Amino acid sequence: MTLESTSRRIARLITEVFSPGILVAVLVLLVAWHSSRTVGQAVTYGLVSVASASVLPVLFILRGVRRGHWTDKHVTVHTQRRVPLTAVLASTVAGVAALALTGAPRELLALVAAMIASLLVAAPITVLTGWGVSIHALVAAGTVAALTVVFGPAVAAAAVVVAAVCWARVRLGEHTIGQVLAGAAIGTAATGILFPALL
Repeated sequence: MTLESTSRRIARLITEVFSPGILVAVLVLLVAWHSSRTVGQAVTYGLVSVASASVLPVLFILRGVRRGHWTDKHVTVHTQRRVPLTAVLASTVAGVAALALTGAPRELLALVAAMIASLLVAAPITVLTGWGVSIHALVAAGTVAALTVVFGPAVAAAAVVVAAVCWARVRLGEHTIGQVLAGAAIGTAATGILFPALL
C-alpha cells in the first residue's frame, strides 16, 4: 500500500467518522442533556433534536442516493445540493418549532437556531454560485465551538478534529482549501458567537 493510498484511506475514515449527521446528533444530545432538568426531558428533547436535525435529513439524502438523484450520501456534486440542503433546513426548522412548543430549554433552542443560521448562510452560497461551502467543515467547527461555549475552554483542544476534517475533505478532492475554511468560519461564527448571544 502506497503512502498516497494510505492517506486517502485515512481521509475517507475521517470523513465518515466525523460526518455532519454524526456530529450533529452527538452535539444536540449533549446539549439536551446539559440543559434539561430531568432525564426524561433530556431524552425527549434530545430525540426530537436528533430526529429533526440529523436522522430525517440523512434518511432523506440516502433515499435520494438510492433513487439516483444524488451521487453519494455526502452529495459531493455541489450542483446537486439544492434539494438536500432545503430538506435539512426544513426538517431542522420543524424540529426547533416542536421544541419551542414543548418548552424545551433555551440553551437547546439557541443552539438549533444558530445551526439553522449557519445553513442559511452556507446554502445560498452553494446553491446560487455553485461554490460548495464544506458542510463537513462547517459542522465540525460549529460542534467544537458550541461544546466550548457549553462545557468550557478545555473543549477547544478538539479543534484538532476540525483541522483533520478540513484536511480530509481537501485530500479527497471534494473541496478546496477556500471552501473548507469558509465552512469552518461559518460554523464557528454561528455557534461560537451567535449561539451564546441567543442565550
